[in-house]
Amino acid sequence: MRERNRKLARKRLDDRFESFRSIDRFAPPRYGWIRAIRNALGMTGSQLAHRMGVTRQRVSQLERAEQLGSVPLNTLRKAAEAMDCALIYAIVPRRELRDTVNERARERAIRELDYVRQTMALEDQAVSDSDLEDKIADYIRQNIRDSDLWSDR
Repeated sequence: MRERNRKLARKRLDDRFESFRSIDRFAPPRYGWIRAIRNALGMTGSQLAHRMGVTRQRVSQLERAEQLGSVPLNTLRKAAEAMDCALIYAIVPRRELRDTVNERARERAIRELDYVRQTMALEDQAVSDSDLEDKIADYIRQNIRDSDLWSDR
């Protein structure tokens, strides 16, 4: 994917995730979504089991697996449909993707430029903070591609 297209894709995803920024509101209830919704509907475990075509014991296992974070998505989807619900699955960035990429690029540039800064300081040619920021920005523009950001070398 070209750099320009990648930036556009990040922007589109960031816009799309804007309504999800407060991820705390999506934290599962103490005993999981299945049990919480089932109880709120007044549906027994046996009734959910019947609607899903499984045993009551399987529903208990499913609710426990959800609490533990080990329920398969297809099973969760089946339970949601049996309760007339939709399963929404998303990986939501904690902050804008643009910020994550910019921070990673900055960290990488600082790491790669650090040896130059140390050498210049030893030679009594220390760079001012504002000059350093300019050098970091220039280095990122000229030397760091998105595909370089996630390899640790």
